Amino acid sequence: MASTNSFDVVSEFDQQELTNAVDQTMREVRTRYDLKSTPTEIEQQDNELVITTDSDFTLKAVTDILESRVIRRGLSLKILDYQKQEQASGGKVRQPIKLKRGIPEEIAKQISKQIRSDFKKVTAQIQGDSVRVSSKNKDDLQAVIQSLKETEYPIALQFTNFR
Repeated sequence: MASTNSFDVVSEFDQQELTNAVDQTMREVRTRYDLKSTPTEIEQQDNELVITTDSDFTLKAVTDILESRVIRRGLSLKILDYQKQEQASGGKVRQPIKLKRGIPEEIAKQISKQIRSDFKKVTAQIQGDSVRVSSKNKDDLQAVIQSLKETEYPIALQFTNFR
């Protein structure tokens, strides 16, 4: 009897790598000539970053630095969900950034539908905020991974638990 192989499609990121990217960003802001006199702060919670600085120009510069550090640490920019910029006290500007984690149900349905239509011998099951893909043939699973990598989704996808 043939055993089935499977893997999970998830949307996660390494929290420690994000913390390192934020720390590197703050270090560069403190040492860069055009930014070191600005009162810039980046607050990090579990599911959100908040950048507070004195002007739109410095906010743009800080977000550029943050994005470059996030990429350099091996994270996808798709985990950053920029919210509406708001005014803070003292004439400062605040930029909340939500952190995307998990696959929303609509996108999980899209992924499952794509797998079912493109690969007949492969099954996809939505399990909470991940999608389990299983098949008897490992080559089919690798073809599914390749197909999902080539398709553009609004979230960062990772493939885990390949058994």
